[in-house]
Amino acid sequence: MSSTECSVRDYDAAPSAASAPAHWPAIVSLTLGVFGLVTAEFLPASLLTAMAADLRISEGAAGQTVTATALVGAIAAPSIPVLTRRLDRRHVMIALTFALLASNAIAVFASNLTTLLVARLLLGVALGGFWSMAAPLALRLVPDDLFPRAMSLILTGVSVATVCAAPIGAWMGDTWGWRSAFVAAGAVGVVTLVAQLATLPALPPKAQPDLRVLGQLLARGPVRAALVVVLLVISGHFAGFTYIRPLMENVTHLSIGAISAVLLGYGIGGFFGNLAGGYVAGRSERNAIVLGSVIIATLAGALLLAGQSAGVASLAIVLWGFAFGAFPVGFQIWIVRAAPDQAEGASGLLVAAFQTAIATGAIGGGVLVDHIGALGGPLFAVVAMTLGALLTLRYGPRGSTSITASTPAN
Repeated sequence: MSSTECSVRDYDAAPSAASAPAHWPAIVSLTLGVFGLVTAEFLPASLLTAMAADLRISEGAAGQTVTATALVGAIAAPSIPVLTRRLDRRHVMIALTFALLASNAIAVFASNLTTLLVARLLLGVALGGFWSMAAPLALRLVPDDLFPRAMSLILTGVSVATVCAAPIGAWMGDTWGWRSAFVAAGAVGVVTLVAQLATLPALPPKAQPDLRVLGQLLARGPVRAALVVVLLVISGHFAGFTYIRPLMENVTHLSIGAISAVLLGYGIGGFFGNLAGGYVAGRSERNAIVLGSVIIATLAGALLLAGQSAGVASLAIVLWGFAFGAFPVGFQIWIVRAAPDQAEGASGLLVAAFQTAIATGAIGGGVLVDHIGALGGPLFAVVAMTLGALLTLRYGPRGSTSITASTPAN
């Protein structure tokens, strides 16, 4: 059996990249979906105290609403493309948005932890499914050369949600109660649904992934390399950032107001980093990931050596947010270009790897923090980011960034 190289659009029997129109309104609807999902995902972090008091549970129990969403998202990401492989992708995306709306509605009326967990489990399904399909659909909605720009726009929804969700959620929770924040998240979901109904074209299924296909994807060297690097650099990021507040409080000794300002700076840095990351990844996703890893490793090293300095710590954390922006778009482009003929399945594996890395980083960073103090998180980040950069240099994509599909010859 031999293979021939062809463009993914030829493989799909679609118009050539040169003549295919760009469906930017549909891309904007996907951006709104990402914003609504990430906003809902982040809300509990700023509402835990109020949620726990109202539902008469401990703050630790309330925190499990975040864990539930992440775990279900990791399972749903590779599963949804398989379970819906025969359905029009437009209908699937709209159904996932309905799941987002239902999740927020159940949270608004939750009277106990069990009901709230049901809402968060439903959010995990929507989150995992949406993320697994966002990049493959972007690939079909714009010409190949505009794919990096489209992914950068979609991922802007993450950056805006990161900046807005926590402070606005905390303010709304303090002013009108924690349920009001989920009402607002539901309103974003309604806007997203209207936009998708108006802009998403019919998207009949192309490749039809199944469990066998997922196994075949894991047998591909470029896919495995991308997933291993994700596990390293994303776990390094979350090991460092999850425990950044204890560092600012116990090592840098910043006030609560200063900590809030630095975290806002981190979110703003991430917004612009996403735009810059999309620009660099559009030319070389390999360079984007290496550059982001090296910068964060350097910043984590600065925190280890001079974290006591308010100026050094503040600047390092803000720049950390900027550097992280290179990863989401870089990895999305890498995985789709590694398996364009099974983009949905590959993207599902990528999202599962992200969720696993988040948990790994939080656990690994926590172990180090418990044993050596608040600088344990940056130490984990230095090691993981350095390894990730080295592996990307060795096994990352090289040469032309054109999207190709490998198909068996008959």
